[in-house]
Amino acid sequence: MLNKKERTIKMLTWKDVIDYSVNGNPAPDKRVEKSDAEWQTILTPEQYRITRQKGTERPHSGALCKAHDAGKYNCVCCHAPLFDSTIKFESNSGWPSFTQPIQPNAIKYEKDTSFGMVRVEVMCNTCDAHLGHVFPDGPEPSGLRYCVNSESIILEKEV
Repeated sequence: MLNKKERTIKMLTWKDVIDYSVNGNPAPDKRVEKSDAEWQTILTPEQYRITRQKGTERPHSGALCKAHDAGKYNCVCCHAPLFDSTIKFESNSGWPSFTQPIQPNAIKYEKDTSFGMVRVEVMCNTCDAHLGHVFPDGPEPSGLRYCVNSESIILEKEV
């Protein structure tokens, strides 16, 4: 078992992503489970649609697309840390994009064959909230692009 420092150092590759989506994901540090009714009371209708019903926001519509403040991007549902601002980049895709999760077990990966495509869906590994998808067309050194809905994350700014 890796300690927290070692987990943050490991850079995930597309091979790791595919392996997780096919063979199972690393165990999260903790789990948060709520009923649909409970999620509906703590989330806005749009956050619920995206995170609990696997929706997608319109490109370039999310408040965090152009955010460049230092901090951590946490799951809007359970507040688990997912991404660090230092690995956010401008992909021009219309959604916030990241090259790596904050630690390898922060994200859950599942094969997604919806809409006649084959993609890898990314979810919060703590509460299973739908975040978006990951693609192998990001910048070096990882080559990954985590394409995430703004409504599925919150920025916890550094002070």
